[in-house]
Amino acid sequence: MWTLVLLLGVVMMFNPPEAQGAEAIKLPPPVKKGGMPLAEALEERRTVRQFAGRPLTLAQVSQLLWAADGVSDPRGLRTAPSAGATYPLDLYLVVGERGVVDLPAGVYHYRVAAHALAPVAAGDLRSPVVRACLNQTWMAAAPVMAVITGEYRRCTGRYGQRGIMYTHMEAGNVSQNLFLAAEALGLGAGIVGAFEDQALSRALTLPPGHEPLLVMPVGYKY
Repeated sequence: MWTLVLLLGVVMMFNPPEAQGAEAIKLPPPVKKGGMPLAEALEERRTVRQFAGRPLTLAQVSQLLWAADGVSDPRGLRTAPSAGATYPLDLYLVVGERGVVDLPAGVYHYRVAAHALAPVAAGDLRSPVVRACLNQTWMAAAPVMAVITGEYRRCTGRYGQRGIMYTHMEAGNVSQNLFLAAEALGLGAGIVGAFEDQALSRALTLPPGHEPLLVMPVGYKY
C-alpha cells in the first residue's frame, strides 16, 4: 500500500514553466561513491557568510543539486524525504557572472528527472536577489545561490493544510543535504530566510505558486 502511495506521488509531480525555446543543459552524472565521510561533514559544517571569488565547475553544481534533492531510486524517489512522495519543492540556481565555468550567468530551474538545468532568466541577477533579501550584501560574493521554492498545492491536495507544514519540513531536509554536500566538496554554504517574498519572486521570475522558502549562497570559503 505504501509503495503505491509513493508511486502515485511521483506521477503527481508538476513541471514549472521555463524560458520558451530554451534548451536544457544536461549536468554531469553525480558521484555516488567515496568522498568525505558523513561524520566529518557533519562536524565541519558551518554557515558561511564570506566567499572567495573562485568559480564552481558544472561537476560541482551537479553534485550539489543531486545531493540536495536529486533522483536516487529507479522509481523516481529522491535524496530528501517527501510526505507521500508529493515533492512540493523546486530548486532554482542563480549563477553570477563567471560564477560557474562554461555556464552563462542567469537563473536556472533544476529539472530533477533529467538532472539538467533549464534556463529561466538571463544575466547576473545576484544584486536583485540581495535587495530582495533585505540588502544582505555578503550574499553577492557567492558565485551561485540555490533557491528552494514550494508549491503547496502538490502536498495540500493530499494532506490538506497540514501539507504546508510537510512542505516546510521537506525544505529543511533539502537544505541540510545541500549544506553537507557543499562541505564534502570543500565548499561552504550560507542560508537566508529573511526576504521579501514578492520581490524575490519577481527577481527570479518565478512561476505563480512557487513560493520562495530559502536562499542558500554557495561557493569556496574565504
